[in-house]
Amino acid sequence: MPAMSAATVHRVPRRPHAWVAALFASQLLVILAWWRFGWAVGLPLMFASHLPFWWGVLKADSGLFSPVLVRLPVDDNRVWLTIDDGPSADTAAILDLLDAHAAKATFFVVGARAQARPEALREIVRRGHGVGNHSHSHPQAWFWALGPGRMRAQVGQAQAVLTEIGGVAPRWFRAVVGMANPFVSAPLREHGLARVAWSARGFDAVAAEPAAVVARVERDLSPGAIVLMHEGARHGRNVEALAQLLQRLDVLGYRTILPEHL
Repeated sequence: MPAMSAATVHRVPRRPHAWVAALFASQLLVILAWWRFGWAVGLPLMFASHLPFWWGVLKADSGLFSPVLVRLPVDDNRVWLTIDDGPSADTAAILDLLDAHAAKATFFVVGARAQARPEALREIVRRGHGVGNHSHSHPQAWFWALGPGRMRAQVGQAQAVLTEIGGVAPRWFRAVVGMANPFVSAPLREHGLARVAWSARGFDAVAAEPAAVVARVERDLSPGAIVLMHEGARHGRNVEALAQLLQRLDVLGYRTILPEHL
């Protein structure tokens, strides 16, 4: 495989409003069909015309509204470890674990939580890990439904806070719960952010049993996998799960890499 660079995988949305034309065309087709054939054809067609847009919102790796990175273009046993939802009370222990395994990770950070724990964010940067934008307030229940103004605020406020505290502007963005609606593309383009999903996850934000978490991740491990983990979950076992995962990666011969180092 030819040598890859961070620029190869860092794809900022180029046409953030392209979906508008597709929506207009599909609804024009619905109107014409309804007028010509009546509601028996028009109504089902209207529902069908909305399905691709719902798929684009609800499927974390959908590139319908913006490019999304799901794996790194490598063919050896390197994976990108990503850790969402910090900083938290777990951050210091996680950083020590990563150091112990000579591992690097990208922390997808929530802006308001970074404001509450600025030293934790600075320590992430000081130890050579990456920082990504994971919204400002992590509106888990309704991020997917944000309008353009509130979406711009969630992305922009987090970007400003993380840049000020960490000293480096994030280049990567992960949607809350992975769901990104059409309005996310414009602020990503504005701030030069590329969207990241994942290809291996253990559901450790909700699952408390570390062995089960690691087994789920291992099932989907392969060269270039983007591994999704979390910190600060209510069950309190994220550090334990990560410790077991790092041990298992060592046994399987996997190394971690940041896309900036491709």
